[in-house]
Amino acid sequence: MHSRPFPFLIAAIVFALDRISKEFIKAHIGGWQTLTVIPGLFNIVHTENPGIAFGMLADAAPVWRGVVLIGFSAAVLIAISTILMRGGVKQALLVRGGLAFILGGALGNLYDRIVNGTVTDFVEVHAGAHYFPAFNVADSAITVGACLLLLDMWFAKERKVSHASEANLHR
Repeated sequence: MHSRPFPFLIAAIVFALDRISKEFIKAHIGGWQTLTVIPGLFNIVHTENPGIAFGMLADAAPVWRGVVLIGFSAAVLIAISTILMRGGVKQALLVRGGLAFILGGALGNLYDRIVNGTVTDFVEVHAGAHYFPAFNVADSAITVGACLLLLDMWFAKERKVSHASEANLHR
């Protein structure tokens, strides 16, 4: 993980897993079809989301929605790639890993938006009648990446507090 290309390898693996899973769903499950995996908890579905998380912007004008979502995604990809290239081995492992997962997930969903105009979602988690919106491998990777970045921020704060306590002890 300490070499500069390693986060890009992780991102490529996330992208590949996202593409494979979405193509499998599209080939084997009809649109809006639901397969119950664990009754009352977990389903596999095939939905096409034209918007962003939780279907936001789904009702926006398609041209405007496409420009905004593709433009924003492209900007995120460029920013993360730049951070990873400039940071090199000095960046914390959690930061590099988190950014790699976010990069791969963002690339997966961007690919869908450019090629299909929608993002294929297929994992549906629910508790009885309470459903969490469907998501995919890319969304999961982005979430894992964000959690890794939050962990790094928490550990950095802990390190800062620890160093401040040590400095006060030596006075």
